[in-house]
Amino acid sequence: MEFYLQQADQQAHLGAWVKLFPEEARMRAKALDEMQQMGVALGPLHGVVVGIKDVFCLAGQSVQAASAILSGFTAPFTATSVQRLIEAGAIILGVLNCDEFAMGSSNEHSVYGKVLNGLDPTRVPGGSSGGSAVAVQMDLCMLSLGSDTGGSVRQPADFCGIVGLKPSYGRISRHGLIAYASSFDTVGIFSKQVADAALALEIMAGADDFDSTVSTLPWSATEGADADFSGPFRFAYLEDTLHHPSLDPVIRAAILARLEQLRAEGHVVEPVSFPLLSYIVPTYYVLTTAEASSNLSRYDGVKFGYRSSGVHTDLTDLYQQSRSAGFGMEVKRRIMLGTFVLSAGYFDAYFTRAQRVRRQLLDQTDLIFKQFDAIIGPTVPATAWKFGEKSADPVAMYLADIFTVHANLVGCPAISLPLFQHPNGMPFGLQVMTNRLKELPLLRISERLMQQ
Repeated sequence: MEFYLQQADQQAHLGAWVKLFPEEARMRAKALDEMQQMGVALGPLHGVVVGIKDVFCLAGQSVQAASAILSGFTAPFTATSVQRLIEAGAIILGVLNCDEFAMGSSNEHSVYGKVLNGLDPTRVPGGSSGGSAVAVQMDLCMLSLGSDTGGSVRQPADFCGIVGLKPSYGRISRHGLIAYASSFDTVGIFSKQVADAALALEIMAGADDFDSTVSTLPWSATEGADADFSGPFRFAYLEDTLHHPSLDPVIRAAILARLEQLRAEGHVVEPVSFPLLSYIVPTYYVLTTAEASSNLSRYDGVKFGYRSSGVHTDLTDLYQQSRSAGFGMEVKRRIMLGTFVLSAGYFDAYFTRAQRVRRQLLDQTDLIFKQFDAIIGPTVPATAWKFGEKSADPVAMYLADIFTVHANLVGCPAISLPLFQHPNGMPFGLQVMTNRLKELPLLRISERLMQQ
């Protein structure tokens, strides 16, 4: 514990931590040491140091989603996912920085300031879970939790050269996770080893009375119907992805070389056409901004959080002043987009049509998984960009999610594996996706790829 507290102090300039619990962590570490000395049965995460993104509730501690609108808010309860880690013996060291309300791809949109990539401080760490990624990357903790709504775990894992796991939608309870888009939000895990992410997933997964969307199917990283899933595997890759104009040529060449290697090892590797690729990002942003507009309407400055101290002519004026000052620019942009697509004159043209496209994406993805075990490809089109490089062009920033949002739209598990190095010195990963609630094959495949 003292080592990680020293690390936090030495790497404070990276901006990953927004709040540390040093005394609580020391007391917890001491209590766990005493349990071990007494011969008490130890939990599977005994003494594991964990950081949590600033969107997870921890009873008695502030949670702000990196936003001024929630300044002064204290969580009245602990998120189910965090509670299960604690019960397994983990130590929660602190809260990690992120993009405001998990909206962003660069961790530049935070009331606490930006997070720096530990490998190159001039580059972004990815977002929205940038603090969680850098914390694992720079050994500020052993595991960290993030949230993945459209790639917010896999993309920063790719940029930081670590493992980023997004489980199936509904595999882990969202109770105590501040909502961005409720039909997309997923609790995600950052680690340096696939086995560590698998263990954390096994501990957090399972039914929860506080979340009706959670799968009640039992799941284990070591047991179950798929326990003998050992290969050879049938891999699909999306032709449209590897020939997309936004994809860095170096990343394309590395992925193609890995595909050839897999063929040589006896696996089936085949291209599949996916003509809906160009619809993925528009569909994602129509639906998530609509859900964000609805979810964030509760932050009005009345019962909790930031309230404007100016003169208010009426209740509507209080709402306007509080929300205008409390929300950052990127959050306001998405609220405006979402309110527009939900408005009476445009609901059918945008929201309803996007829901239909989502259904088609699901059907096409199901067809692929009837023939293949996994879909593999790049996690992101390019390596981490320089700070400010895309800040003036939100559309360019949104297009960086083109390869990750697919898994969120269809609810499938996906992982980013740190397998490659770019000539510019930055890492980049391989994304693997399996069918819904098929985390065990995903983890088995990932282990094999990491060993190679």
